[in-house]
Amino acid sequence: LFLPSFQDLFGVSMVVPLMNLHIKSLGASHTVAGIIGSLYGIMQLFSSTFVGCWSDIVGRRYSLLACILLSALGYFLLGTSTTVFLFALSRVPVGIFKHTLSISKALLSDLVSERDRPLVMGRFNAASSVGFILGPVVGGYLTELEDGFYQTSFICASIFLLNAGLVWMLPWSEENTGNREHQQGNKGTGSFSAKANRDLHLKSTTNGAMASDSLFRSPWIQVATVLKRIKGIACSDLWDIFLVRLLMSVAILLYYNNFSLALEERFGVKPLFAGYLMSYSSALGVLAGCLLGPITRLYQHNTYRLLLHSSTLTCTLILLYASALSIWMVILSSTFLAFSTTIGRTCIIDLELTIGGNEASGTLLGVGQSVTSVGRIVAPLLSGIAQEFSPCGPPSLGVGLALAAILIMNANKQKYCSRGNVKLKNP
Repeated sequence: LFLPSFQDLFGVSMVVPLMNLHIKSLGASHTVAGIIGSLYGIMQLFSSTFVGCWSDIVGRRYSLLACILLSALGYFLLGTSTTVFLFALSRVPVGIFKHTLSISKALLSDLVSERDRPLVMGRFNAASSVGFILGPVVGGYLTELEDGFYQTSFICASIFLLNAGLVWMLPWSEENTGNREHQQGNKGTGSFSAKANRDLHLKSTTNGAMASDSLFRSPWIQVATVLKRIKGIACSDLWDIFLVRLLMSVAILLYYNNFSLALEERFGVKPLFAGYLMSYSSALGVLAGCLLGPITRLYQHNTYRLLLHSSTLTCTLILLYASALSIWMVILSSTFLAFSTTIGRTCIIDLELTIGGNEASGTLLGVGQSVTSVGRIVAPLLSGIAQEFSPCGPPSLGVGLALAAILIMNANKQKYCSRGNVKLKNP
């Protein structure tokens, strides 16, 4: 699963930085380009919850393969887009079904124990982040060639087809999965206890039977089941976790929005330096993902305390950036912010799954992705308004939002620290 996640973001990051240049070369105005970009975000906002819930019903294998293949279709259409209409049409399957990483995370949460989940999620994020670092470099090189954008899009579609083959080759047999993990437990090299292996085997067998039954249901029954599950999430006592995620997402996005412009206005540095600084932060984020194992052991696997401390550090570092008097303070804040945001992003997902329960992991991750999408829609608007007053306005507003998230976590400390799951209400 780590290899497809790396290839996923590697392929996407080759294409995405070149898309604005391509649509403008097709004759689209800035407004049309912005509308198409916004439509993609809106499709992601509404589809992530439905696709995540659908993966709980029909099973991870079929939903993951469907999302990969339909995403490949979208990038193939992008490689044939010679008009603005075809360009917009190519974004539809990608906007609806590009939730491959979320379903992969749900699959990982099904496979690993609750104790090992932050470590595995951290490594998964690190693998995908490496792809995001290397992709733009390769894409920039390919676009220099004749018809470079079209070639890059076809390569991206081919990578998704390769990912579909890799996912198909995974050992999906529940019996084989249980036997393999049982053998690992006997050897003492696996990360699961014998009890966890037995529980996982029973759970995977049950889920496999349910998934095979659900796959052959009529589409209307599947849609009705999806809506019931979403209603169960909406009626559950998880609003505060998703609110924390929204506030922290917007706070971090406010830090990065107009980052290059703010550095130029405040310190007179060129956008190239800001690009190098963001690449440096991304590389540190990969390192932070690899260090999550020792860090969680240091915190005795207390995800709530780790999230609280990482969020507090994030709030402090954004404040340091907002009040920075020299570029060296910006570099210092960017260095440690890469660690705190990576740890916080992994911890909030782990907390959602711990409190909400693994039986609806796809739905929970889908809702969380929708919450983050709301943040991506709201943050540019807030950033633009705040920057009217000062270049330091957006990060200063981010500090306030992060502080509000910390206060919410403190107010709900008892629920976060309890090991029981919040039961989802049945409609």
